Parts: sequence; C-alpha cells; structure tokens
Amino acid sequence: MGAITLKSVEKWYGEVQVIKGVDLEINDGEFVIFVGPSGCGKSTLLRMIAGLEETSRGQVVIDGRDATAEPPSKRGLAMVFQSYALYPHMSVAENMGFSLKTAGAPKPEIEAKVAEAARALRLEDYLERRPKDLSGGQRQRVAIGRSIVRDPTAFLFDEPLSNLDAALRVEMRYEIAKLHEQLASTMIYVTHDQVEAMTLADRIVVLSAGRIEQVGSPRELYEKPGNLFVAQFIGSPKMNILPCTVTGGAFSLEGGRGGDAPGCDGAVHLGIRPEAITLGAPGSGLVDGVVDLVEYLGADNFLVVDCGALGKLTVRADGEATIRVGDEVGLQFAPAKTHFFDPEGMALA
Repeated sequence: MGAITLKSVEKWYGEVQVIKGVDLEINDGEFVIFVGPSGCGKSTLLRMIAGLEETSRGQVVIDGRDATAEPPSKRGLAMVFQSYALYPHMSVAENMGFSLKTAGAPKPEIEAKVAEAARALRLEDYLERRPKDLSGGQRQRVAIGRSIVRDPTAFLFDEPLSNLDAALRVEMRYEIAKLHEQLASTMIYVTHDQVEAMTLADRIVVLSAGRIEQVGSPRELYEKPGNLFVAQFIGSPKMNILPCTVTGGAFSLEGGRGGDAPGCDGAVHLGIRPEAITLGAPGSGLVDGVVDLVEYLGADNFLVVDCGALGKLTVRADGEATIRVGDEVGLQFAPAKTHFFDPEGMALA
C-alpha cells in the first residue's frame, strides 16, 4: 500500500511561512505530479513527505499511520534526486544494491533484487560498468534502480530529468511511464516541465506561493482551469487573456463585438487557448489584428497577432498555412472553449 495524506501541513522558516496549510490525498498506485513556478514550495513539500524537511504543523500520514515525526529511514519511501549521486568507484550492480548491503541483506537477496530492477530498467548489459561509462539517461536509470531494490511504499522524484538533454528527457519520460505501469507503485514527482506533467501524471497538483491552486487530471486542468493562475500556467503557449464586460448573459470586447456568456455576469476576463482561435478575413470574427510574428514548427504555425487595445494574442494555425508578418486577419473564438473569470480571477461556468 502507498496511500499518502497531507493534513493541513505547514512549513515555517522562522517568521517566514513557505507551505501554507496544504491538504492532499494521494491514492495507492497513483502518479501525482507537483508543478508550479520557482519558489512555489513544490520541492519543499516533497521533502516534507520524505522526512528530509521537518513539518512545522499538520500531519503526514503514510498508509494510515502518522509519520510526521518519523525519520526518513522509517517512512519506507525512496527518493530520486536531480543529481544521480552514484558512487564512481562502484559498478552499476554495486550502486543499485548498496542500500541493501548496508542494511545487512543476504548476498543472494541483493543479487536477485538487483537483477529484477535491471530487467525492469533494461540495464542487464551494464551491471559491471562504472558510472563514468554510462550516458546521462543510463545513470538516471541506475539511480531509479537503486530505489526499486528497496521495494518502497512510494517513489519520490525531485526534478529527475532536468539535467538531461531534450532527446534523453523524451526517452526517460517513456521509461518512467512504463516503470509506473509495471510496478503499479505510488509515485510523487516534482517538475517545472509541463510536458512531463501532462504526459505522465494521473493527477497534477498546481502550487503557487505555498498553496494548492487546483488538483485534477491533465485534461481537467487544461480544459477547466479553476482560476486565472492555472489557466495561464497550464498549457504551452499559455491561454490568451483579454479584458471583457459581461452583462445580461452576453460578453462584449473592445470595439463592441461579443457573444453569449450565460451565467457569467460580472466577468472581467475572457480566456481562449491558441488552438481555439480560427483565422479569417478582417471583420469576420470577434477581433481584428495584424500578424506580428510567425513561428514555423513544422506541423503548426504559432502566430502572435497584435490586436491593439486588446493586446497581443497567440494563435495556433496549421503548418501549411501561408501567413506572413504584416497580414491583417480576423480572429474567431470557438464558443464552447471560451473561459470567463471574475475580478478575483476565479473561473465562472
């Protein structure tokens, strides 16, 4: 079992509060990812779960027992850090089995567990090599294997792929996804990379200034952000936000154009994702503008359209579209994918 519950946990450094009353339930076997801007407290929260940071207030419950005061060694968790921290003088097999050796496990047990972890991580051919003879991705797999042999209650990952290049990150995302599928273990993962969060997580926890802004599946957070912060943090490019007025179930933008917005009276912000905007001739949509930048990415073109008082909007267009800087365009918004937010930044239905 690997269920973990945080009950009103807080972290204080003197007079400074870093984690501000977080409540969260992580189910057994779930893959949960913490995301947020630098300094939001995601790594601190992970270290509190691991026992590497003291919990100032609240409770950390692991498998139904209060583990708040337990040292890391008693929590049954395995942590994989951004740095591989492998012993350079030891082979891959020795690195992976070192924690079991220091715990006094019999040699046959160590060898069996190392062999099992090596099969799961496709490291069988590298067991006799030293870390210096491995690629970055292979070293990270060894660090993960070192955690697997301990058969932990849950795995904690603190930005494990940030030291890898783009190609290796893609490869390791696949490796971690398959590993979770094989082990069916609880995994908590900290990252600043949205692609990792959207592709790996069962649920994403969005943090800001030590508080949880929203918890949900990647699809829920993308399609139904609960507030302006989540709307603009989840998604790349981020959601476009325009000033608007909503009265009588209808919205209007600068210049008098608008449409239906039932139940959204009082909204002052309209949000629309880049892919929910359709290009047309000037005057054909809700907003007119001039193409200020074209970013060609093969299958897609990302356009920055200057819409005057409404600001600059990002539009995702087909990669085969022939659009040039300086073109005048009209932008139409998909009604079902338009979001509205009140003055406090909270989403309205």
